[in-house]
Amino acid sequence: MKHISSSIEISEMEAGVPERHEKEEMQNKATVEALYRALFGQGQTDTVANMLAGDLEWWFHGPPQCQHMMRVLTGETAHNNGFRFEPRSVTAIGECVIAEGWEGKAYWVHVWTVKNGHITQFREYFNTWLVVRDLRSQRWENRLDNMTLWQSQPRDLYRRSLPGLVLAI
Repeated sequence: MKHISSSIEISEMEAGVPERHEKEEMQNKATVEALYRALFGQGQTDTVANMLAGDLEWWFHGPPQCQHMMRVLTGETAHNNGFRFEPRSVTAIGECVIAEGWEGKAYWVHVWTVKNGHITQFREYFNTWLVVRDLRSQRWENRLDNMTLWQSQPRDLYRRSLPGLVLAI
């Protein structure tokens, strides 16, 4: 009988795991959405500074003149004076939050890593087609079906050719 109750307890714990991950993803998404609002809606640089880890890891892919977010976060460019990031979609996948948008002819994707409510890593892609894939070990039966977690959806891709990258998480 003890074995059955242990199995039930394990099943109950496992059932709560997706809910916990979903809650964490919702919190991570809310953190990134709050960052965009604070940065570009209200210009609350102190709020933004409190959201970012002091040792923020930064990656960039695109033309050097397009490092707009770096300029805003470092204070080189005022939040209301230059390129304006308005996400068209925001998606959370575990600790990663992916924001996608465009301004004029520039298409961009931001991938933020959020841990314990703080942004610890930032990847910025400009005019780049991005595919996010899950390369964690999985059962072989599910491997091919579940590898792609997210992919770029630029509105005018059919008219343009963009370099492509795969982000493995």
